[in-house]
Amino acid sequence: MLFRQIQYFQAVVEKHSFSEAAEICHISQSAISQQIKALEEDLGVTLLDRKGRSFALTPAGSHFYRKSLVILSDMDLIIKETKRIAKGEIFELKLGYLSTYSGTEFQDAIAAFSQKYPDIDLSIRTGNHEDLYTWLISGQIDLVLNDQRRVFSRDYHNLVLEEAKTFIEISSHHPFSKLESIEVSDLKNMPCIIVAGPGQEQTEADYYKGAFGFSGGFIFVRSMPEARLVAASGRGFLPLDDTRDEIYFDKSISRLPLTLRGERVTRKYCAFWSIENSGYYIEEFAEILKTHFSS
Repeated sequence: MLFRQIQYFQAVVEKHSFSEAAEICHISQSAISQQIKALEEDLGVTLLDRKGRSFALTPAGSHFYRKSLVILSDMDLIIKETKRIAKGEIFELKLGYLSTYSGTEFQDAIAAFSQKYPDIDLSIRTGNHEDLYTWLISGQIDLVLNDQRRVFSRDYHNLVLEEAKTFIEISSHHPFSKLESIEVSDLKNMPCIIVAGPGQEQTEADYYKGAFGFSGGFIFVRSMPEARLVAASGRGFLPLDDTRDEIYFDKSISRLPLTLRGERVTRKYCAFWSIENSGYYIEEFAEILKTHFSS
């Protein structure tokens, strides 16, 4: 079976015309018809149900068409990567992850990917939601691990990874640290600590007010280390997410599950990457990341 035959078959299906497919493939109509018949003979199945001058896809033909799109897309990527390797070009995969996400899945995926593809350079950045969103849409980053705050865009792959559980970190000296969990309403008089860049403060405050109902004011900091120092000082609480209920070992900070009317608060985490910028290594990292979230 030749890949050229598959390309001819795709052209016939997409144009729904042997003559138009022949024209865009730069061969005669009789030649493209012969190639489709040869493909059917190689497969041992009928792909097109011919009725005079018209035709329709058989169930087998519909299945083969869908799968062939994946095959030729992968082959195109393989050819490009083969040429890149032959030229000695270095491929860099640019990744980003949410600074407030405290799970280990992302770093585990990094380790697994690096072991499988040691020749690929990884560039990794961390930031808050708006940082990652800006870097992704501007093309500065290939793929991000981010929380979902917007409606999914058709211009991007939106791979849902996890409904992560939300916690708060608070000073171990605060009376709340003695609780097994804490309600959103219990935090109404306590400031929420938010990592935000310059000019992002209002956007972040509006999100946490709307999504969580935090109403005790906000303390804005520029980094996670600074956020944890503020939490340890007892000036406010730091919301963050994780996939596991594990004992948190830090003498200065206590981690408490966050609940809303008795139900655990969760946040959806996704891998996002542009459809136009999709490629073999990006797809491969996304698959590895999904595997680590599923395990």
